[in-house]
Amino acid sequence: MNRHVNVSTLPTRGLLINGAWEDGSAGTFEVRNPHDRSVLHQVGNCSLDDVDRAVAAAKAAQPAWAAISNVGRAKIMRNIHRLFLERAEPIAQMITAEIGKTITDAREEVFEYSAPSWGKAAEEILRHRGLSFPSTQEQTNNKRLVMNHRPLGVVSVITPYNFPTDISSIALAHIIAAGNTVIWKPSEYSAICCAMLADLMKEAGLPDGVLNVVQGKGDVGNALVEHSDVKGVFFTGSTRTGRGIAEKCALRPHLLELGGDGPFIILEDADIDAAVDGAINGCFYYSGQVCTSAERLLVHEAVYDEFVEKFRAKARKLKIGDPSNEDTEMGPLCNEDTLSRVKSHVDDARAKGAEIEQIGKEEGLYFPATILTNVTTDMKIMQEETFGPVAPIMKIRDAEEAIEIANSTGLGLIASLWTRDLATAWRVGEALPHGSVNINETSNYWDQLAPFGGTGNSGVGRELSQWFLQTFTEPKLLVFDLGGDAKYNRRAEGGW
Repeated sequence: MNRHVNVSTLPTRGLLINGAWEDGSAGTFEVRNPHDRSVLHQVGNCSLDDVDRAVAAAKAAQPAWAAISNVGRAKIMRNIHRLFLERAEPIAQMITAEIGKTITDAREEVFEYSAPSWGKAAEEILRHRGLSFPSTQEQTNNKRLVMNHRPLGVVSVITPYNFPTDISSIALAHIIAAGNTVIWKPSEYSAICCAMLADLMKEAGLPDGVLNVVQGKGDVGNALVEHSDVKGVFFTGSTRTGRGIAEKCALRPHLLELGGDGPFIILEDADIDAAVDGAINGCFYYSGQVCTSAERLLVHEAVYDEFVEKFRAKARKLKIGDPSNEDTEMGPLCNEDTLSRVKSHVDDARAKGAEIEQIGKEEGLYFPATILTNVTTDMKIMQEETFGPVAPIMKIRDAEEAIEIANSTGLGLIASLWTRDLATAWRVGEALPHGSVNINETSNYWDQLAPFGGTGNSGVGRELSQWFLQTFTEPKLLVFDLGGDAKYNRRAEGGW
């Protein structure tokens, strides 16, 4: 634990309900530091009864919260933004301690992404427009058709460990700003940095019961998804879990951001030095534990040797170690499950003929920055999301082959394409099914006010900005007849 974090003030009790922390009813679970595997906290574990109580609290609070004006809710969102910035440093330190993200990247998460989400949500809800429609069904000017939006009610928010305050803040801020109330289940690996965020919201003026927190593992999240009083679900995580959620939410709004396959395509006319920098970020940022990571580097044969040589040289300079040190560029993996998957993918590639080069050593949850060449499409690392610090580099003949490989996995979150030719960029970008295609930019780039989400097995819907409001509000049409013309023609067209 970083010495600047006051352990005695941490909200570790497990259940936030109606503005007060309570002990979870199902004992506790451990949160360990990935760097040295020491136990950081014992966190209260919620039971299914706790979930029921949290949902009931959110349901009871929702009508009054929705009745507050948009301006009133926006003021509270801005207060959360302000207070979050004041408390951001200890939250960043806790992110580093809990999930092993480097302190510089943790600070980027809280100061540049997480805290501003609350201010952006305030502006979005003030600009969430309705529509009016002309009367087209009857020959009259008496009709007025007006569409506005109403909140869904109670929404469950289930968030991952890799961006614990960013992904959650984006979702929570927009869902709450729209007049919904929330039950939030953070990842069990990032329980306390998320609880620290929840803890400051009451001080910022959020009424009791609008945000409730249930700490725990998969059974707690499953109970939230299945609860009959939950009217919408937000989830970021694995494709397997997301598919199960979608099946259970067939008649309820849901937004799912799932796995990515990260094709990183480098064509023969690319700026190789820029592509190398982008690939280093794409492969090794937060040890590859990002859904937008560069999972497959597809390099044109004409520039393959140059790219590999420069990429290797750059990777060898990575500073790998204790994530709390200011100069560390890559830390450990977060947990044993992630480590096991990464090792199995690399072992499978080795067994099938890949050449492996590793920078650093494997120790505890630390996995070396790993470069794979002589890669083929039958390897798991080319078919599945690895979610680790690996760079499988495959030689391609042309853009058509790159498109074929990129489209082969059923995933479609984000792709990166490197070329100086605008027409090629346009055509290849359109041919890729991915929700976003970054041209001459790393795959780990996204804009907080642009739509983000995937196709196929990478998710349902789009998040960020107004796209959140589209999912977690319900369009409502009001039709008025003003009267005054009793004999108007009720037919738009005659002859029937």
